[in-house]
Amino acid sequence: MGAAFWIKRYFLAAVPLFAILAGWEWIKGTTTNADIISAAIWSALAAGIFVGAAYRRYRKALACEACDAGRKP
Repeated sequence: MGAAFWIKRYFLAAVPLFAILAGWEWIKGTTTNADIISAAIWSALAAGIFVGAAYRRYRKALACEACDAGRKP
């Protein structure tokens, strides 16, 4: 799994999360530039943690119990 895979995974996590957070601020009716920046920062951090944890599991060849649970009969 190369860099392109991890970058794509990062954006697949960050973009929808940003849309959810920014959309929530828009629904509340209090959308300001600070709210949009805050949504971008939170989505970037959360996606980074998500991808970082997945990359760590991949590098250490650790089993993912949640992933394996769906494959068991």
